[in-house]
Amino acid sequence: MIKLDTMPNYQPSKTILKRYAHVLINFALNSGQGVKPGEVVLCLVPDVAKPLALELQNSLLKAKAHPLIRLLPTEFSQDFYSLANQDQLTFFPKKYLKAQVDLIDHRIAIIADVNPQELKNVNPKKIILARDAKKSYKDWLISKEIKGKLTWTVALWATPAKAKLVSLSYPAYWQQIINACFLDKPDPITHWQKIVKLQKNILKKINALKIKSLHMTGKDMDLKITLGADRQWQGGSGRNIPSFEIFTSPDWRGTQGWIRFNQPLYRYGNIIKNISLEFNRGQVVKASAKQGNHLLQEMLKSPNAGKLGEFSLTDKRLSRITHIMAETLFDENIGGPYGNAHIAIGMSYKDCYRGDPKKLTKKDWQVKGFNDSAEHTDMMTTTNRTVTATLINGQKKLIYKQGQFTL
Repeated sequence: MIKLDTMPNYQPSKTILKRYAHVLINFALNSGQGVKPGEVVLCLVPDVAKPLALELQNSLLKAKAHPLIRLLPTEFSQDFYSLANQDQLTFFPKKYLKAQVDLIDHRIAIIADVNPQELKNVNPKKIILARDAKKSYKDWLISKEIKGKLTWTVALWATPAKAKLVSLSYPAYWQQIINACFLDKPDPITHWQKIVKLQKNILKKINALKIKSLHMTGKDMDLKITLGADRQWQGGSGRNIPSFEIFTSPDWRGTQGWIRFNQPLYRYGNIIKNISLEFNRGQVVKASAKQGNHLLQEMLKSPNAGKLGEFSLTDKRLSRITHIMAETLFDENIGGPYGNAHIAIGMSYKDCYRGDPKKLTKKDWQVKGFNDSAEHTDMMTTTNRTVTATLINGQKKLIYKQGQFTL
């Protein structure tokens, strides 16, 4: 008998890959509406996911859009960080990237991590330095998105290394992706539209509450969060496939308390385990990890990285993900007995502003407590928790318990 985990060459059928591309092109982009004829779509696809790149191209052509397919080489990063000097680490091709942002209408990024610990022995300072040097590119993308001229989505391609990390066979890992994205259904978009409808129902109820603050409690947390003026909750926009979460970007200045994360974080080619954070007056004042602590500390040194950028809850009734995947895109959306919660340190999401973001200046964002940082890292917990909202009138209202919203 051949063991499934010895089948690294396994690949989903062409039918599954066509459905995957169909969901990304004709649902995820344009905030659930799909691409329009004549639009330009940049597809960033690691080389190991070439079969999906082909289906993305073909799906875009059928939609009469313009595909820009860029295959990204995998396992180049270790050599880059080992050989690059400071000038090379901070090199920013401004004209090239600005022209790219100006040209595209949508952006698709495929994650395919063939070596999750590729950068284990690289000095974290180099990784952070190179990332911070490219912050302007991220800012241009966000600015264009705020103006309603750009949408994006992120999806996952399975790799044997990721499957091994979570003790799944490679085909079983793929099956989690297939189930989570409704690729086992003849018409997956219909099922995604049902999820969006359920998310909108939750969003309608939670956005109708005049919430002043939130208090999340459990054996691994006692964390108070100030929602902030003019905030709204978001979800179901197609920005991630899959996405079952309901999230917001609070006023970072009102974060107080502590939280432990029972799920490992796979970030910058490293693994960080058993993270603990303590906040005081909005700032991380104490942080530790039993594995990867050096990287965690370097991440927090980045400007404004030690402030809250996002607070999110996933309702277990929505998610089809049943196993940890060693990938944030999936782990922040897992169901299970208690659903999950995650917070992100660093950058806030400006679409969580309840108003016209185009009218706000950089100073306005600061005044309202929206954090700005090159960092944005999600940290997940799947242990049981209760979330209680304090409304502006002082009333307490339970909004989340036993892994689901109680609205």
